Amino acid sequence: MPERTDGFCLSHFYHLYYPSNYYTPTYPMELKNKVKEAFASHFGGEGTLYASAGRINLIGEHTDYNGGFVFPGAIDKVIIADIRPNNTDTVNLFSIDINEEAHFGLKEEDAPSQQWARYIFGVCREIIKRGGCVKGFDATFAGNVPLGAGLSTATQSTNSNSQKSASQPSITTVA
Repeated sequence: MPERTDGFCLSHFYHLYYPSNYYTPTYPMELKNKVKEAFASHFGGEGTLYASAGRINLIGEHTDYNGGFVFPGAIDKVIIADIRPNNTDTVNLFSIDINEEAHFGLKEEDAPSQQWARYIFGVCREIIKRGGCVKGFDATFAGNVPLGAGLSTATQSTNSNSQKSASQPSITTVA
């Protein structure tokens, strides 16, 4: 797969605009349009759309990072994010599903007050702590994973935003 050269990277996620020689999964067009429209409304212009499939664990919830066995599977639910670098050190987010904005810097003391935004902040901080370069970005996102259903929505949102915000060209994009 080709590597991106614009300083952004993506792994484990499907870019919504595939070259014609790749399998193209289907996403709810209404959700995709809602995310694009919200981005234009909040930040002006266009970002790049990314999606992360919902996931269930048939066995092994919270055991993978302890050396245990897991058996995850993708489901037909998705979170879609529209993301664009903003050439600042500030992250600007809008969650369509809960109709709330969050803004934060990338220093430890800049943690956002909103619990949902702390997931994304935490991943940005971990990338920085491990030597990665994270710059500010604007993002809107929404999903059709039922809130409170025990599915991996937190992981999806942090993954689709953090992988996009890390400036590590060695990670290949999944196109």
